[in-house]
Amino acid sequence: PVPTISWRRADGKQIPRKARRHRSSGLLEIPNFQQEDTGLYECVAENVRGKNVARGQLTFYAQPNWIQKISDARAAIEESIVWECRASGRPKPSYRWLKDGEPLLPQGRVQLEQGSLTITNVSLSDAGMYQCVAENRHGIIFASAELSIIAIGPDFSKTLLKKLTLVKVGGEVIIECKPKASPRPTYSWKKGKDILRENER
Repeated sequence: PVPTISWRRADGKQIPRKARRHRSSGLLEIPNFQQEDTGLYECVAENVRGKNVARGQLTFYAQPNWIQKISDARAAIEESIVWECRASGRPKPSYRWLKDGEPLLPQGRVQLEQGSLTITNVSLSDAGMYQCVAENRHGIIFASAELSIIAIGPDFSKTLLKKLTLVKVGGEVIIECKPKASPRPTYSWKKGKDILRENER
């Protein structure tokens, strides 16, 4: 006789209420499939002559999707830049970085960790277009941003040249001059209008 067909989950959990059965229960439809719907499903066919079971594993997967993307950045020479990109997906995406279309490898000033890129002590050669790539076996996505290197003229606004008074004749005095500048400036010293030259003192 024509068998009756029923469905169950092998792990003992209930089949989702949203599931629909069609064609005398020969077809099981699960709309809006989610992670909690994954598992081993069994189709049981039974009549007076016996019973048979067919099993199928349902697995949830998702292409990468950006949670956090990188955006254009500007940095002065000798500063540091940190970019971070994060993506969702199943299985969990892996990350890699490109600079001007070429693979970026960790070395020296360049550090890569998961979706994070850190460049310390930036130089003019670091300028360019960067891409963060997130991928799993179901898809690949790209996020792009440009790094611009800017120059800063010497700025003494946060530097204090102190007036110093010698307490002891023959003592040593040190005057620091550290303006904010990019690239690194050259220095010269004057006493009044006269340029100071190095000598034995």
